[in-house]
Amino acid sequence: MAPIQTEPRTRLPGPAGRLRARLAGVYPGWWLVGIAFVSQLVTVSANSYATGAFLKPMTAELDWSRSEFALARTIGQVVVAGAALFIGSRVDRHGGKRLMIVGCVSMCLALFLCAYVQTLWQWLLLNGLLISAGSAMCGGLVVYVTLSKWFVEQRGRAVSYAAMGVSFSGVAVTPASAWMVDEFGWRMAWQLLAVIAFALLFPMTLMMRTTPEDYGLFPDGKTPEQIAAGGGKAADADFARSLTWRQAVRTSAFYLIVLGFGLGSMSIGVMILQIIPYLSDAGYSAQFGAWMLALTSIPSMLSKPFWGWLADRVDVKSAIIGHVMNAVALVIIVYAVRTHADPFVYFGFLLLGFGWGGNQPMQEAVWGSFFGRRHLGAVRSAGMPVTLLVSSSAPLIASYYYDLIGNYDGLFFGIAGLALLGGVFLLFAHRPEAPAPADASPTMAA
Repeated sequence: MAPIQTEPRTRLPGPAGRLRARLAGVYPGWWLVGIAFVSQLVTVSANSYATGAFLKPMTAELDWSRSEFALARTIGQVVVAGAALFIGSRVDRHGGKRLMIVGCVSMCLALFLCAYVQTLWQWLLLNGLLISAGSAMCGGLVVYVTLSKWFVEQRGRAVSYAAMGVSFSGVAVTPASAWMVDEFGWRMAWQLLAVIAFALLFPMTLMMRTTPEDYGLFPDGKTPEQIAAGGGKAADADFARSLTWRQAVRTSAFYLIVLGFGLGSMSIGVMILQIIPYLSDAGYSAQFGAWMLALTSIPSMLSKPFWGWLADRVDVKSAIIGHVMNAVALVIIVYAVRTHADPFVYFGFLLLGFGWGGNQPMQEAVWGSFFGRRHLGAVRSAGMPVTLLVSSSAPLIASYYYDLIGNYDGLFFGIAGLALLGGVFLLFAHRPEAPAPADASPTMAA
């Protein structure tokens, strides 16, 4: 018996479609993990990791303050938050392929045009609006919601592997961006980044897919025989507890999760943008700052499978461990940089990276575990604007704080305290009760 369609069908799964879906005998969800990895690598590089290398040369040549430069990133987070309201529900209904194609083209074009910036409004338009909108259409929300539909029992691991692309951006792109700026100048560096980004991302957008049911498949790669033997119980339970966005926003858990992860991720945006100028101000070289960001990204990348395993097997509230690590690491970094105690500088950034590594896998696991996969795009769309607005204020506040005070120390202590507060919010979040039974899930129908 064919699966009952619970979401609009975007492709009829005939034999040829099933054959393509099982390309090389691999469950297509794992191909989507690879696509999500590349997508995160490119979009996060364009939005965050590559930008810090341009701060000092652009502000020096164009006579901007650091807060004016960082304003583009704050505008960008607002743009991403607004776009999220539209993106999530569209992914639920139609998948992310067309969104990703449009987003890739607009983002890469804006990256290329950054080479011609002369005035602040041009920078805010290109980097704040166009790059951010483009990356939102082919970045985190699209790919993570899609993965959460293809995986249930292995959701934490799937998301963790995809999220390694975020950290790999810091490992590879930050030093590469600093080298390109030093070697070719900041204007040509933007052009090189645009060409590389398009070459990597555009082929991935063409391979994006909708849901496993649209191809006659089941979450986690379960075979019909496994489903018949009761192997779809986890997917059934996930479907049964799915809440619509209207139901979700009436729960306290929704707001505790939004604020918990919003406050916990504030350090990411601040450190990615400010770490190079922060260490340069302390007497270190710009290359040293780039390598410290890369050093942070290594444990962030390598620890993600551990966090994914933890999310699948342990209470998802273990996400608070990462918040505590972030807070402790920021305190260590401030005191170590003040005294040039380099071993503790290295340790602080390593610990910070390990804490960052749990942010995305745990966040997606919490959302999927609490609210189910059926309407997850719409639920995530409702929550993401608040989370982004909380976290997006940090880079601008950090730059304004520096312009006013002349250092970042007090600000870093404040962000550490907010990370701990975010962990407390997550501690008090409880999974909402399942709604009244609705349609049969695809696996139950099978």
